[in-house]
Amino acid sequence: MQNSNNKEVLVEVRGLKKYFKVKRKKFVKAVDNVSFNIYKGETLGIVGESGCGKTTCGKTILGLYKATSGEVIFDGTNVHSLKPKDKIDFTKRAQIIFQDPYSSLNPRMTVGDIIGEGIDIHKLYKNKKREEKIFELLYTVGLNKEHINRFPHEFSGGQRQRIGIARALAIEPDFIVCDEPISALDVSIQAQIVNLLMRLQREKNLTYLFIAHDLSMVKYISDRVGVMYLGNLVELTTSEKLYDNPLHPYTQALLSSIPIPDPEEEKNKERIPIHGEIPSAIDPPLGCRFVTRCKFAKEVCKKDMPEFREVDKEHFVACHRV
Repeated sequence: MQNSNNKEVLVEVRGLKKYFKVKRKKFVKAVDNVSFNIYKGETLGIVGESGCGKTTCGKTILGLYKATSGEVIFDGTNVHSLKPKDKIDFTKRAQIIFQDPYSSLNPRMTVGDIIGEGIDIHKLYKNKKREEKIFELLYTVGLNKEHINRFPHEFSGGQRQRIGIARALAIEPDFIVCDEPISALDVSIQAQIVNLLMRLQREKNLTYLFIAHDLSMVKYISDRVGVMYLGNLVELTTSEKLYDNPLHPYTQALLSSIPIPDPEEEKNKERIPIHGEIPSAIDPPLGCRFVTRCKFAKEVCKKDMPEFREVDKEHFVACHRV
């Protein structure tokens, strides 16, 4: 499938909702009516405060959570209508790198078994070829074959995340959800992991959904960036447009918090504070989700949910003011 810009769409997300039941007739609206496309070979970054629904959105796209409603179309196939036997083909093409390299690796399995698990499930290689493939993957992510028989506790955080990346690459996927893959790592290691992901994308023509808190790193790695707030997507455009001309008040406030390396510039720059608490995802505001914290809020913002619409070429915003 192609869009008007002749970019080939790999993932279509349409009206995606994921609610978690917490008590009788009460639901946490973690992802609420989110729609976007991910094009083949690109990196789409998703940013927002903790609890805004970024990770839930990524996991629901992969089918790790069952969608409450909406559709996820992966290369023309609806992910959430697949039969169990067909899901194996989908999981071969779509993988995830988890946030925490400490809890996402089985401590009782060797590195070779962790990386080889997907190879065994999908029956890709056996015996000598399987071992050679694991060696190749270890070298690809900056480790070596001596690591194959070690256990996760023998590695640093950065090395463990490299093992997680090798595991995701083992079955040669087309699409990878990177769920905050650098947030648990030291700053000195973060750039190494991001550069590794970018190199692998070029070499293997991978498509990424990159979820993160670090706005500077998202700008560095992403072709386009989406901003989420309280389960909703409030802005989506190219990385350049978002950072040069943010339109949604929430996006403007987020970007104003990015530190500038120059102390003089940092001291004099204008910060846009966000006052108040994030509303409950169980009982969010009726209109715009950001209305309780927005200094531009009007009466219409309290009553009507703004439409997520294209206000400029490839620039989508959900705001009555724009």
